[in-house]
Amino acid sequence: MSDLPHCPQCQSTYTYEDGDLYVCPECAHEWPKSTVADQGDEQKVTKDANGNLLQDGDSVTVIKDLKVKGSSLVVKVGTKVKNIRLVDGDHDIDCKIDGIGAMKLKSEFVKKA
Repeated sequence: MSDLPHCPQCQSTYTYEDGDLYVCPECAHEWPKSTVADQGDEQKVTKDANGNLLQDGDSVTVIKDLKVKGSSLVVKVGTKVKNIRLVDGDHDIDCKIDGIGAMKLKSEFVKKA
């Protein structure tokens, strides 16, 4: 199957490339390839429990006691985590917590410090 985009006007599947353009043979609509590529460049926005935007390198504070899966350790409320790294997946944040080590946290259980 072709991985060319469907026509944005008539949704035809018979589009073809012509230089830097996509062309629809059914309705004669032409559009640049760059507009299709730009739609896929959206970045995931990660927000904390209060709705503040999080970025790599931020410091956050844990707002709920979190049990560490597979051990008897608990990350206590108020634990400050420095220099977070945002990742894709179920757990949004990679970090190191003093006394525990490398962890993955969900952004819904932290607030920006």
